[in-house]
Amino acid sequence: MDLAGAALPVTAAIVEVHEPHPLRLAAVAALVWPLIRVVGKRYTPSAWGDGGGLGAVLRDWLLLVGALATLRVLCGLESVPAEAFTALIPALVLTAACHKVIHRHLLAARRNGRLLRHVVVVGEGPTIDAVVGQLAQRTDHEYVIVGCCPVGEDEVLCGVPVHARLPRETPEPPEPPEQDATTVLGAADELCADLVFVAPGPHLSGERLRRLSWSMHDRGCPIVVLPGIVEVARRRVRLTSASGLTLLHISPPLRRGMPALLKAAVDRVGALLLIALLSPLLLLLALAVRLGSPGPALYRQIRAGQYNTRFPMWKFRTMVVDADRLKDELEAANENDGHMFKMRRDPRVTPVGRVLRRYSLDELPQLFNVLLGHMSLVGPRPPVPEEVVKYNPVEMRRLHVKPGLTGLWQVSGRSDLSWHETVSLDLRYVDNWSPAMDVNVMVRTVRAVLNGQGAY
Repeated sequence: MDLAGAALPVTAAIVEVHEPHPLRLAAVAALVWPLIRVVGKRYTPSAWGDGGGLGAVLRDWLLLVGALATLRVLCGLESVPAEAFTALIPALVLTAACHKVIHRHLLAARRNGRLLRHVVVVGEGPTIDAVVGQLAQRTDHEYVIVGCCPVGEDEVLCGVPVHARLPRETPEPPEPPEQDATTVLGAADELCADLVFVAPGPHLSGERLRRLSWSMHDRGCPIVVLPGIVEVARRRVRLTSASGLTLLHISPPLRRGMPALLKAAVDRVGALLLIALLSPLLLLLALAVRLGSPGPALYRQIRAGQYNTRFPMWKFRTMVVDADRLKDELEAANENDGHMFKMRRDPRVTPVGRVLRRYSLDELPQLFNVLLGHMSLVGPRPPVPEEVVKYNPVEMRRLHVKPGLTGLWQVSGRSDLSWHETVSLDLRYVDNWSPAMDVNVMVRTVRAVLNGQGAY
């Protein structure tokens, strides 16, 4: 796909502008493109399984444009014709589309129990429980835990089979220094595992881990060291070394500077354009709400915004006028396992309201909240103050950014998600926000709205 996407359009463009040696130029373009991808390790299984790889495709394509322009100058040719530059765009589009298709197939295969890597975990009992629990929350990764080798006698509660245990203290003579590796390799061989996760701890120090890695690598078994951090985007992590120590630098979330200013500008301009574009629809929906049931078209509710600042949020009314009064009577029927109140068949919702909720049309008036700076186009959903008073310190971190008209919660299942899943998604956004993430969420929002899953 990469060869064809670069060679065919470039050949057609070069022939069109009567460039000399069209076949040679096309061959160079066709070979340089996959060569750049090979050098960047874009054809490895881990790269295909990376959902954030579209950014890498764009970076590779810009490198291709620069490389071909440099080659033309070195060969004494004239400047790059516009047609030739345009002809490189299919290479970008086809590669990006191919990457997306393969990534989706990999996710589907993993959810069906295929294309998985069997893993043995080494660490202390509570750490093994934490690792297994974290991996069990998601199905978009390639790892399945088939066994463990706990350090010491701590009980493993996660249900993963314990194959063998490592001594709590570092083996001393007359025990061979490779005793740890022999135990772990025996577990990997018996359980047909092709990878070992090692979680360092007080009884699995850096020096002991170093000797374990030597022995295992000498016998051809790869290991992965788990640093213990969770929900940190890869772009925020940088590895360095000093005096033999491996240092893991974690960049702070993007809250200030040019990215934050860009987000604020996109919010205001985007909200203004959407209001102008959707104004006829907004008027029709307001009329439908008024005619559908007695009461005003809009519903005003106080919500908690960034840093728990209160603001009035607007929605199209989807319930009967006295819905807030009836909420206490329905509290026992709450289907959410957390602080939110959700019912699949809430008797307070009007017939028109059910349609608006299914396609999230009731949220459109919040564009005015975005325009006024209360909200953002993308972010966690704004909670009501009654929910916030029940938050623990971890849940309060959801309020460190502006709430959004859409977000990871909306595109990942909405009300079908548990409270724990909702908080995890919101914290992932709060800590790892980037302009590219916002674009991805907005694109996925269209599909989620049309699907209507989890909206009630």
